[in-house]
Amino acid sequence: MAMLSILSRAIEARDEYTRGHSSRVTAIAESIALRLGWDEERLDLLQLGGPLHDVGKLAISDDVLRKPGRLDDDELAPIRQHPRLGARILLRLSAFRGALPYVLYHHERWDGNGYPTGRAGEEIPLEARVLAVADAFDAMTSDRPYRSALSRDEALAEVERCSGSQFDPEIVRIFLELSAEAGELTAAAAS
Repeated sequence: MAMLSILSRAIEARDEYTRGHSSRVTAIAESIALRLGWDEERLDLLQLGGPLHDVGKLAISDDVLRKPGRLDDDELAPIRQHPRLGARILLRLSAFRGALPYVLYHHERWDGNGYPTGRAGEEIPLEARVLAVADAFDAMTSDRPYRSALSRDEALAEVERCSGSQFDPEIVRIFLELSAEAGELTAAAAS
């Protein structure tokens, strides 16, 4: 899909620190989804939702997205709206509506302290729960303007620590199993 490629490139062009992020997140999420036994139709929707999960960042100012330090509360407010902004964009593009759960809910937390809606547990669509783990792991293992990347082992420990609070414990269990298997996640993310 040409439009998917264009939107993905536009998202990544906004911020040098997130170049390749969407493809790595999609690859990690796909590994988890395959372990969960998702059918082809659901996997196809993941191939839309993964690359588009941060499409709402297209509506955020460069000053906020590219700030070289930590964001203050005023700057963080629009960042916390990017899932809603992304959902609004996708609602106008009928071919991408199947990606809505990935875009709107990928920053919700298992304990209900996420955003933008404060959903908790199984109220959060499974697609978003899978993507949340992949998204967070890739973010932790990538340099950001305000911090250096964590090592793979440090990031895995953080994902495990956040099981049951930030992340669905079952998705974390599968993710950690996959990470222990012959570099399956690393190989998937690199391809």
